[in-house]
Amino acid sequence: MAETAGVSIATASRSLAGRDGVSDSVAERVREVAGQMGYVANVHARSLAGGPTTSVGLVVHEIGDPYFAEIATGVMRVGASKGLTVQVCHTGRDPDQELTQIRSLIAQRVGGIVIAGSGFVDPADQAEARRDLKAYRTLGGRVAVIGRHHLGVDAVLPDNLGGGRSATEHVLELGHTRIAFAAGSRRLTTVADRLGGAQEALAARGLDLGRFPVVEAAFTREGGKVAAHRIMEEDRRTTAILALNDDMAIGVLSALRSRGVRVPEDVSVVGFDDIEVAEDLAPSLTTVRLPMVQMGEQALSLALLEPASRPRRRTTDHELVVRGSTAGPGA
Repeated sequence: MAETAGVSIATASRSLAGRDGVSDSVAERVREVAGQMGYVANVHARSLAGGPTTSVGLVVHEIGDPYFAEIATGVMRVGASKGLTVQVCHTGRDPDQELTQIRSLIAQRVGGIVIAGSGFVDPADQAEARRDLKAYRTLGGRVAVIGRHHLGVDAVLPDNLGGGRSATEHVLELGHTRIAFAAGSRRLTTVADRLGGAQEALAARGLDLGRFPVVEAAFTREGGKVAAHRIMEEDRRTTAILALNDDMAIGVLSALRSRGVRVPEDVSVVGFDDIEVAEDLAPSLTTVRLPMVQMGEQALSLALLEPASRPRRRTTDHELVVRGSTAGPGA
């Protein structure tokens, strides 16, 4: 906001706080720009520059998704070690709701915000949130994200590309050629990156992702059921389904069971994330493991660091965990 108004960060802060040392015309210009940028909630953030706060916010897509529960565990672990409480907000993967929750947290004067989960492929979907968060940081707020976002802040980046590649290589090496993908919306960067990894694995064998069904549904357990039913109705010869998160994979397993399709004898199933319950399913789920608790820890730790001149990046590794839900076709 300070940059847009053509003033320094200190001048912007003094103008919004009504302090001395700024001319009336400059202060009015700053307030005008702040209003144009949807800065209504941020007036409450003045206290951030004046001293420490005792709470931080965590924005997740789905409270019921174990992926976010494990990330929240990491965030809360770091928060507890710093004497901070963590407020959790739910967006349902809706960019408008995400913006609403971000503004609500700023209005509640939290000292930092962690946004967990996928960003959106189109930067326009997060343009207003980017402006609000920039203004919030100008006044001392701290922000970090998990996943690929267009917010210009510190980020923890899970290896979605590499994980998508490993999962696809696994089913190809088992001999599967009739492969389908149960995916969330391609508007999400997580989905785009995981499919990008699949494309890399297929291209290495002279294949193209466009030849394989990619069924978009809600990035949830229920969405996995919907996707699996559509896949099997459109081609009963499918021998492997790659679900782009474990929640969807659980839904896929449920749908296949209801249709009398055996896993892995008839259809192999692969998930992504390695949530805690994946090993206890029947059959246990082959999946890509991400260090979700550590991702939460890293994100809040980044947010609590002193601001840097450029956004910091922390990347994670991944591990393919082979269990009972995959086998060769016709096993």
